[in-house]
Amino acid sequence: MDNCSIITKPTLHLVGISYCGPYSTFPDEAIRLQSEFLARKHELNTTSKAPLLYSPYFGNEVFATYWACYEMPPSEDVPGGMVQFTIPTHRYAMVASTNKRIGEAYEQLFAWMNEQELEKHQSAVALEVFYIQEQHLEEEAVELLIPLAD
Repeated sequence: MDNCSIITKPTLHLVGISYCGPYSTFPDEAIRLQSEFLARKHELNTTSKAPLLYSPYFGNEVFATYWACYEMPPSEDVPGGMVQFTIPTHRYAMVASTNKRIGEAYEQLFAWMNEQELEKHQSAVALEVFYIQEQHLEEEAVELLIPLAD
C-alpha cells in the first residue's frame, strides 16, 4: 500500500453536471455522465479545458449523486444545465490508480485507512480525479480521494 497517502486539497470551485440514482446503475451511469460532460466542454471558457476531470460523489446505502466537473473560477458564467459549487479545503486519504482498476484501488485505500485508523468525514464529498488525455486512451490515470474526519 505504498501508493496510499494523506493529502490536503485546497478549496475547489467546480462547474459540472450530475447524476443521482441507485448504486445498481453504477459505473455505467458514471461513464455516461462523464462522456456527456466532455462532449459539452466546448461550452466552457478556455481556462476550464485542463486535463483534470473532477467527479465528486456522495451516497448512502441505496443511491448516490455523482458529478462530472471542471475547476473554474467562481465568477464565470455557467452554461445551461450546469451547476457551479465549491468544495472546501479538506484532508484526504488518496490512492493513485487507473480507470480500469478503480474497484481494486478503493479496496486498497479503505484497507490502508483501516490500518492507519483513519475515519471518513461522513458529511464531506469524496473525489475521483481523472487525468484525461486528448487522445482518449483506454486506460487513464485517476486519483481516489476519501475525505478524512478531523
